[in-house]
Amino acid sequence: MISCIKKSIVFSYTAVFISCFYSFCFAQIEEGKNDGYTLIPEMNLRPDDRETKDVSDSPDQQKRQQTVAGKTPSTDKPWLAKLYVKRYFVSHTSYEFGNLEPPFQEPLSRLEFPMNTWWAGGEFRRSFSRLSAGVEVSATVPMESDLSFKDSDWSENEYFWIKDIYSEAQCRLQPSYMAHVDVDLKIGDWLRLPRWFDMRPVAGVRWQYLDFLVHNGVQMYPAPWSDTPPEPLFGNIIHFKQTYWLYFLGIKAVYDMEKHIRFPRLKVICQLDWAYVEGNNSDEHLLRGDGGSRMTYEKTRGGALHASVGIKVGLTDNISAGFEMDYIRIRSTGSHQWQHDAYGIDQSWDNGVKVWSDQACMMMNVEYCF
Repeated sequence: MISCIKKSIVFSYTAVFISCFYSFCFAQIEEGKNDGYTLIPEMNLRPDDRETKDVSDSPDQQKRQQTVAGKTPSTDKPWLAKLYVKRYFVSHTSYEFGNLEPPFQEPLSRLEFPMNTWWAGGEFRRSFSRLSAGVEVSATVPMESDLSFKDSDWSENEYFWIKDIYSEAQCRLQPSYMAHVDVDLKIGDWLRLPRWFDMRPVAGVRWQYLDFLVHNGVQMYPAPWSDTPPEPLFGNIIHFKQTYWLYFLGIKAVYDMEKHIRFPRLKVICQLDWAYVEGNNSDEHLLRGDGGSRMTYEKTRGGALHASVGIKVGLTDNISAGFEMDYIRIRSTGSHQWQHDAYGIDQSWDNGVKVWSDQACMMMNVEYCF
């Protein structure tokens, strides 16, 4: 069911993005018509126009020249400050690894950490005539996820395809952070796009630091041959930390709906990008230390697909409000390290090592331009 929801979300984002491009193509067909945003011939700048020469140094005339050239007038408000809250749903980050020894089953163990929580953050952005740059920072509201942590093991070598150990527990997302830096480039005038459709290549870096504390659970033994009763797990069980670096490149588009539905200051904003991913995990099994520290680590590389779609409504000349849906799909592989200082264990392998995350959220924001 969850897999279908995720696929539906990705399909919806893609459909909206394609719709924007379809509208652009339709506009190109109608290019010869006056769309209400094109300067009429009387406003064209001609060297032999005496009135144009006389006012060429005036602020209004400079603004018109910049607009005709496809540049942002210097009198625009170049700074943007945004505050937002977002809620993650059907979201998790997970990892698994295979067996180092025969029969080399994949997976040997799988751990799934839910991240359905609230976050809050802000963004500053500076626009120039040809490009804009922004920085964004957000933090979680420390709270329990509304889904359970899951730990599954296939430890029986003879029947390695049967799950024989399974645990569920509460999962608290402790202080965690995300950051985002990006730059986009204005190319609409180069491509002769209509003024109501702005498409820009975008590049940047995303960073995530997630901190989970698993506690108060129950361990079960679901194998058909097992008669072991469920075992309660009290207190803190696992402390899991994860860091992701995502280096992305993609396309951002802004579609001005006022052109078509005459709703003032309404825009649709979409983005689609792909990222190269570097990930690092550390997992401390607090109940399995036996007087020492039992740690596992993963270092992985992979890719991520990100899609977003939202609307923005201008409330005043300076203030806007918006709503956005956002989805990131991360997939990576790499190496697994197991350390247990009480038993002198330090082993590393890459058999069946996978780290992945699906993160979907809804965001509400308020913007102020100055």
